[in-house]
Amino acid sequence: MELLITDGIVGALRDAEAPMTPLAVRARTIANFLPLMCVRASAKIVHNLDRNYTAIRFETKAAGPVILEIPSDAGDFRLVQELIDPRADGTMEVELRRIPQIYKPHGIALITAEFLRTRGFLK
Repeated sequence: MELLITDGIVGALRDAEAPMTPLAVRARTIANFLPLMCVRASAKIVHNLDRNYTAIRFETKAAGPVILEIPSDAGDFRLVQELIDPRADGTMEVELRRIPQIYKPHGIALITAEFLRTRGFLK
């Protein structure tokens, strides 16, 4: 399932409406290689136009939403935990891990799944 966030409104995308940008294609490719435990965590592809990113979002029971941000340039993939309530200093997310772009989509999917599993995010 793919979600689109625009002006604070979250909406589901149908296959015909899904964007075909290089980021979206990369996110779909990685999502296809995710193990079953990630699919059970309701992994969704998110196109957030408000914050200008495409990502794969995992709804974890232990820590809330965790997002794998897909980089648009030479940067690294970022695994980020979104906080439900902002901290005192105003931060809304905690970076958990960076994954360099040297890995193929299959490797990124497995590194992400193993990190989430070993840290107790997925059961």
